[in-house]
Amino acid sequence: MKREIGWDNIQRDDTAVVTVGTFDGVHRGHQAILDYLLGRAERRHGTSTLLSFHPHPRSVVHDQDVPLLTTVEERARILENIGLDRFVVVPFTTDFSELTAREYVRQVLVEGIGLQEIAVGYDHRFGQGRAGDVALLREMGEAHGFDVDVIPAHRVDDDVVSSSAIRDAVEAGDVDAARRLLGRPYRLSGTVERGEGRGRTLGFPTANLSVNPQKLIPAIGVYATSVDLPGGGTRPGMLNIGRRPTFDGMDVTVEVHLVDFDGDLYGHTLTVQFVQRLRDERKFDSADDLAVQLSKDKQHCKRVTEAID
Repeated sequence: MKREIGWDNIQRDDTAVVTVGTFDGVHRGHQAILDYLLGRAERRHGTSTLLSFHPHPRSVVHDQDVPLLTTVEERARILENIGLDRFVVVPFTTDFSELTAREYVRQVLVEGIGLQEIAVGYDHRFGQGRAGDVALLREMGEAHGFDVDVIPAHRVDDDVVSSSAIRDAVEAGDVDAARRLLGRPYRLSGTVERGEGRGRTLGFPTANLSVNPQKLIPAIGVYATSVDLPGGGTRPGMLNIGRRPTFDGMDVTVEVHLVDFDGDLYGHTLTVQFVQRLRDERKFDSADDLAVQLSKDKQHCKRVTEAID
């Protein structure tokens, strides 16, 4: 897959069959659009192309903090696995947001990206003030020689799939709902850093993960996870997101205990898949009481992760 990140790396391709959007999460709704895009590109002997944006448009237009379900690199890996030919990422700036809808189509789509066809969701809007819509796309398609296809909303159990709905689920710790809407477990990656070593003294050594600050972290709590190891393979993981109240911690940390694993992971990157939320984080009367609970959590974690193998 071609990765064209930033204006300097974009190479116009007039055979492109394009879809447009942030595609944060690459969820089941996005996947339906991409499936359609791949089919259209094959029929027209074109290059299947996703035009995406970074940072998230809402963070620029509305000055909102929008934690990401997928970083640009995570998005690229998922898209490559799906079979996309070309992933284009345009820097979303204030100047970019002020392009009129017609300027955006002409300067970005036609002259910048190149296209013979574009496939968009039923509610696709674009340009300054989100003034552009499907009708304008069709009008400009006739003028510039590209076709426009509209794809209806994708539903799961009568719910429209959206990145916002998944974000709400992750923020609430509802990783089951997030998995159902994404079509795969929610994932995050982090570099293993040295911590205080309290887990080791309890018999449950943990890998402390430094996570991309733009990445959405699930709600505080304890989770059963499946962990991808640096050298290949996976291990069940018992992951804690929280402040370690038994030890009067203050900062939120992300740390995972790899079940039945013994090895040095410092400096390596681990990727965890969220399987199930086990319980809330809580303060125990003593370290011994915490260790007893961790033993129960470990057995629970092993059961639920083995069930998905």
